[in-house]
Amino acid sequence: MSKIEPTLAAPMAPSRIDFAAVLARQSERDARIAALRPANKERLFDGLFAAGITHVTVCFDGYGDSGQVESIVAYAGETEVAFPKTQIAYAALTWDDPEVEMRALSLEDVVEQLAYDFLSDTHGGWENNDGAYGEFCFDADARSIHLEFNERFTSSELYTHDF
Repeated sequence: MSKIEPTLAAPMAPSRIDFAAVLARQSERDARIAALRPANKERLFDGLFAAGITHVTVCFDGYGDSGQVESIVAYAGETEVAFPKTQIAYAALTWDDPEVEMRALSLEDVVEQLAYDFLSDTHGGWENNDGAYGEFCFDADARSIHLEFNERFTSSELYTHDF
């Protein structure tokens, strides 16, 4: 009878990635994106006002690692209206280019992009596991954006008894 000794793989070499530098670059990128947002919001609200749209609601839902905007509805007062074909400038950064890219997007597309951006900023991973759902209200008159966010989670309660 022979005894077989387990063999272990050689340890991995230390990482050569400078994680502090990676995090610093990401932090800088996040700050640049945040700096673009006020002007994007102003152009959106100007476009909504010019189109006679008083507010827009955006409903979203996500779970199980998948999430999406379910509906985007524009209103003039209490009346639902169609988005005009108007396009406005939207400033963005792409992953592979440090320069700001100006895109021409429809009002509806800018609303959707900002909703996804704010979800990512405030509740990153909102679509994972049990997920979340909610609604944005883009109030053109007040020039503000309100988010109602509902996070889902599984709960358990432990009860122990000794008899």
